[in-house]
Amino acid sequence: MAYFGRVPFLYDEYHEGHTGDQAPYPVYHSDSNGDIHLGFDQIADEVSNEFFFYGSSHSHHHEEHFFTSDNFGLNVPEKHFCGQPPVAYDEVHPANPVSHWQQGTVSPAIGFKSSLLSDDRNFSLVDSYPYSQEREIFRGNHVTTVPNAFDSNVEIGNTYFQIGFDDVDAQRPVFLDNYPFAQVREESRNGEGYLINSSNRYSIGPTWPSSSGHDREVTGWSIQLVEANQGSNENTVAFCNAVEEIRNAYPAYDLKTNTGKIWSVTTKFPDHILGESRFRISIWTDSSPYPLLLTKHAGCITHNLIAEILCCTNQYPVQEECLLSVCGSDEFLQNNCTLGSHESLRKSTTCIQLRLHVTTNLKQSLARTYEDDQRQFSVNQLLEYTCAWRLTRLNLVSVIMKYRDQVEHLLQNEQHKVDNVIEVAKAICSILCFVETRDITDAVKKLLAVPLVKAQNTLQCVETPDKALMEAAVTELSMAISRLIHVYSSSFETDFQLASIPKNPSCADISLDSQLSFTIYAAHNIPEVWVNSYKVFSFSCSLTYAGKTICQVKICKRIPVKRSFFFLAEWNEKINFPLRIKALPRETILIIKLLGVNSASKNTEVLAWTCSPLYPKERLIHGTVLLSMKLDSILPASMITPGICSTDIPTSVTLQIDFPETNLEFIKPEPEEKKDLEEPTKECLKHIARLSQAQSLLLLSEQQRRILWFYRYYCNNQNCSLPLVLGSAPSWDRTTVSEMYSVMRRWRFSNPLEAFGLLTFSFPDKDIRRTAVQQIENLSNDELLEYLPQLVQVLKFEWSLESPLVKLLLHRSLQSTQIAHQLYWLLKNAQNEIHFKIWYRKLLAAFQFSAGKALNNEFSKEGKLLRILEDIAEKVKAASDQKRKEVLKMELSRLQQFFQEVKVCRLPLNPALVVQGIEADSCSYFTSNAFPLKISFINANAPSGNINIIFKIGDDLRQDMLVLQIIRLMDNIWLQEGLDMQMIIYKCLSTGKDQGLVQMVPDATTLAKIHRKSGLIGPLKENTIKKWFRHHHQLESSYQEAIRNFFYSCAGWCVVTFILGICDRHNDNIMLTNAGHMFHIDFGKFLGHAQTFGSIRRDRASFIFTSEMEYFITEGGKNPQRFQEFVELCCRAYNIVRKHSQLLLNLLEMMLHAGLPELKSIQDLKYVYDNLRPQDSDLQATSYFTRKIKESLECFPVKLNNLIHTLAQMSVTGSAKPPAPETVPQEWMMLNTEKSIARATILGFNKKSDSLYLVQVVQTCNVVTFVEKSFDQFSKLHSQLQKQFPSEALPEFPHSWHIPFADLEHKRVKDLNLYLKQLLSGSIKMANNELVLSFFLNWTKKTFTETSSSVTLGPQSTDHKPGVQLVISYEGTRLTIMLKHMRNIRLPDGSAPSAHAEFYLLPDPDEVSRRKTRTVPKSTDPTYNEIVVYNKVTELKSHILKLVVKSKGTFVGAVNIQLSSVQLNEEKWYPLGNSVI
Repeated sequence: MAYFGRVPFLYDEYHEGHTGDQAPYPVYHSDSNGDIHLGFDQIADEVSNEFFFYGSSHSHHHEEHFFTSDNFGLNVPEKHFCGQPPVAYDEVHPANPVSHWQQGTVSPAIGFKSSLLSDDRNFSLVDSYPYSQEREIFRGNHVTTVPNAFDSNVEIGNTYFQIGFDDVDAQRPVFLDNYPFAQVREESRNGEGYLINSSNRYSIGPTWPSSSGHDREVTGWSIQLVEANQGSNENTVAFCNAVEEIRNAYPAYDLKTNTGKIWSVTTKFPDHILGESRFRISIWTDSSPYPLLLTKHAGCITHNLIAEILCCTNQYPVQEECLLSVCGSDEFLQNNCTLGSHESLRKSTTCIQLRLHVTTNLKQSLARTYEDDQRQFSVNQLLEYTCAWRLTRLNLVSVIMKYRDQVEHLLQNEQHKVDNVIEVAKAICSILCFVETRDITDAVKKLLAVPLVKAQNTLQCVETPDKALMEAAVTELSMAISRLIHVYSSSFETDFQLASIPKNPSCADISLDSQLSFTIYAAHNIPEVWVNSYKVFSFSCSLTYAGKTICQVKICKRIPVKRSFFFLAEWNEKINFPLRIKALPRETILIIKLLGVNSASKNTEVLAWTCSPLYPKERLIHGTVLLSMKLDSILPASMITPGICSTDIPTSVTLQIDFPETNLEFIKPEPEEKKDLEEPTKECLKHIARLSQAQSLLLLSEQQRRILWFYRYYCNNQNCSLPLVLGSAPSWDRTTVSEMYSVMRRWRFSNPLEAFGLLTFSFPDKDIRRTAVQQIENLSNDELLEYLPQLVQVLKFEWSLESPLVKLLLHRSLQSTQIAHQLYWLLKNAQNEIHFKIWYRKLLAAFQFSAGKALNNEFSKEGKLLRILEDIAEKVKAASDQKRKEVLKMELSRLQQFFQEVKVCRLPLNPALVVQGIEADSCSYFTSNAFPLKISFINANAPSGNINIIFKIGDDLRQDMLVLQIIRLMDNIWLQEGLDMQMIIYKCLSTGKDQGLVQMVPDATTLAKIHRKSGLIGPLKENTIKKWFRHHHQLESSYQEAIRNFFYSCAGWCVVTFILGICDRHNDNIMLTNAGHMFHIDFGKFLGHAQTFGSIRRDRASFIFTSEMEYFITEGGKNPQRFQEFVELCCRAYNIVRKHSQLLLNLLEMMLHAGLPELKSIQDLKYVYDNLRPQDSDLQATSYFTRKIKESLECFPVKLNNLIHTLAQMSVTGSAKPPAPETVPQEWMMLNTEKSIARATILGFNKKSDSLYLVQVVQTCNVVTFVEKSFDQFSKLHSQLQKQFPSEALPEFPHSWHIPFADLEHKRVKDLNLYLKQLLSGSIKMANNELVLSFFLNWTKKTFTETSSSVTLGPQSTDHKPGVQLVISYEGTRLTIMLKHMRNIRLPDGSAPSAHAEFYLLPDPDEVSRRKTRTVPKSTDPTYNEIVVYNKVTELKSHILKLVVKSKGTFVGAVNIQLSSVQLNEEKWYPLGNSVI
């Protein structure tokens, strides 16, 4: 039954009054400034003021149907002694709490602001009682009288009743969440009022004031509660202690860990990898208004660069440490790392700008403070997201006071009715999850029977002590209530518990050899709708481990619902599992389903379920336990973990289970190695190695697992991986687990990343997971950052909140602001997973406690920014086409107001980016279905340009995040191998359910827009891309650089889109930058989940590589060998990634349970495995991927799909009724403003033999850069402009010679500045010409000679003779030949042949050695990458390999190769004889 009443939920309020010289207490609460909550000051936002007790399933309209007589056999009408417990109205703000660390020096005070208690209006009460005493509330230095918060008598005769805290200073009042306890007023000798000493317990029962001289007395029926700041159950206490211990390991004064700075992410590269790469760097210092320009090798250490800067600026040596930051952000370079290892420098496409800082002058804006160190982590912070537990405590204290009053009246007045006491007891049960234990039921029956016994004794003239009977009955009821409170506080997380824990019954006679048994007592608070819909109720029990059922007890006895205080299904049935306790693994989970037989259909349905670990805290579960039941018919059986079992917050239906009292603890198996095992043969070891190529445990068959486990002691990091071996164990019994521990103890990890496989759902064992974390601890912070999404996901498989993985992440978040920032948003987003919401919320609370006030302030501002963006996006999306632009303009004012309030805010995408406002005119929306917003933020770090981002709603961006993370990982793998694929990988962040932020890439346009510019059939033309790049790059060197960038980036994206099976590829999802980089966007479809039209797949090619892309790479066929280089590059990149198949598959497997729409099953993993082909050799994989390239190149449906998409977009654009927003392009990543130059000014020159002028270049987007140019370079630019614009009137160029005089260079500076001003302010066509832009804007970080005419993409052959490239390998008796490419082959008439190759292994008397390749049509430089195999070749000395090239029967060329002289396993070109040259 529910108890109703108007409840204005009250925020925690802490007393402001200070006496003497006491300093004000620090205030910690979570508000717009991001402070830490110590109470629940957002309850009013979460719960409406119309409130019934949490968990009630009964409507107040049916209250009249409930009578205590239903269960106890007496016709006692129900009365509403306990309506909604009294709670004060009005809003109260947190102020000045005192934490535990201040006890002993400052007396804690928790209460109201004195200003809020000035009159009754500020402390109004809901009182269901007709009587009320006044209670004194301490305020400042005086006492104010207000109505009693508990509506009960404080003084009855000479007996005082107190409810409060122990060991608190007598001169300070103590309130328990707005209720004063133990504030009994006494008069001092001078007549001033003060409060007597309070206790740390809220006791219900008579006590004597100290002034009376009597000792304190507690009756047998008293109920005493004490405060439990760190929670009432051992799991919560352990977690709070662990979090505090971690935070204390990083004190605020430790400047090594608490820098408060955001360090640039670095990647370690071997020295030779950085090669000859150089960076052009502009360094700003405080000693000069102009930057210092340097060109540094990528291998230069940051610290050495700083020393050189100080020398150049005459500041060396300096006493203080110096740092370099990246201009435009708050990101600092790491002094002990190379420049090339910094990701922000490595990926920069312009001249790098840095600023020199002296550390003593830097603000530690994000650092933790001494005040942060003094905070304690309590259950208040752990559960601040919910009001349920807090209301439980407030209501419980209030109703216990009522209970005390009713008991006192009953004992003092024999005419007082027992049903009043029973009604309050019922109210207590309703607060405690509507649970009514058997003890309470029996005690109530006895209490109801007392008047009958008295009446019977009177009739029989029997003299009995009536008061003793009543006291005995009341005591028994109070003890039953106390036991319920103890069970409740032990089962759920509360901040109170009994002062005196009831003695447990004697331990049951059970041992590890006993069978598992327990009693299911009842399901409490059955919803009334179930009572009406289901005839009988039953339950089923099962034991699971790692998602697999160990044992199951079928449906137990069916019973109808019983009505006592509330509806309950009371089975009181003992369950026996036919398994010995010691046979059960430590991580076994008990699952119980509540079943109901539908009255209409007669079918048995699952109504709710719950679960619990058998060994919480290493001890077998014992005593009475309450478990909240999830009202869901679907049980996620594949991932039942303690995270999903988290029942710390009570729900409507509660299951009561009585486990035997026992002290049994889990005894961990000791590692035990079996001896006398059969040693495997070489063939068997090879088979083991082949099995390990599966890389993922989920991809092994049962037979393969048996083989691996059988040879487990012969597996090592050379032929297998530990996750595969341990995962192949046949069971988890003690003997098997001990052997697993033995294998694990002997194992030597080749790489910490190998341990990721041990953190998946397949490995619940705590010791195995601990071993995995020990390996992962070897990763640096920057390395760990790459894998943070997966590590946050597998937190749901941890066995407890204080697990090693949780501790690792908290430790690292305190060491790195980058990790802290990403961890916050990952945990925040993970709360949307319904089954693990509570689990992740606790982890987030622990993280925020550790992070400190400053960082939490930033999170708070970021959260508020996102809420505003979400609201704007919703309104823009909902607006009509005609009003959408107007709505956006009006709503943007909210963002401007936000920045007026907060001044600056960090972007969730990157904490180093600080913004101070928006440029409203540059903001717009995109005309796709979700109408995402384009927001142009003003960078707070001048002189950088605006930061443009996209905010999307309606799309699950977690999948995009995962795809981009994997692609970023592949790019790092390539870079480690010295292969820079020129990948542009933008940032993406999911910030909530179906919403998030996407980084915009500047100077990029979609392929669809390029096609549309080429006319109606633009997608079908071969030269579309080539013409577009030629238009943007008039300078040949710039054009060749664009080809180079396209060449590498296109190859990289071909590989990543193939491996990940990225679908829905069309020309609106492929983008090109002006500098030539290609990249893909929008990853809503991947792992081969292609869109279909009926049964036809829309994506017909494995990846996108079209003939127009080949046309651009080969410059229209002028350089056909570039296609061969492209194929070689793709295959090399593919083979490099394949070496890391295990890591990729592990990362995807760790995300299997993340709820991503297209990564759910083993088949999705199998798709990636099949594309990686880890079982293939490099030659086989090269041949395979070459076929995929040719299939894509020849796939006409790709072009047709692009054409259809382009026509559809044209139709939509052309038929749109209102004009599209002028500033909004169709493509969702397009940046509107092209690069153009506003002005260029020469600031100075250096006095070298050939003077270099320092030129300040200001772009129209307000980005300022600096370049150094010589007079000859200016002269050459002028000459090139004269050739390109013969009809244009150019400004007059200064003479290259002058009559010698000392002021020559100053004269030239003046003349050149006049020339530049006239040039850039003249013709727009000329000012924005490619020559001018290339001259002033350096689009590449590397140094290239500006006069070079071409860029070498690979080794260029100067040999124009016909040739064939082969790779010959020989292993055992197997001869393998790969035909890679041919070059310069022609028919006798000089035309291109359609050639194929024929192989013969001589001598060949039986003529059986002929092998033939496929034909490549009409090519002088065909690519094959085909493999020819000869088996049973015993030796090579006597064999000759003959190769003949033919074209439709016409001889083209041939070569004979003596196999005995061949360098095996090497690529080599062989000349083709008798071929036309």
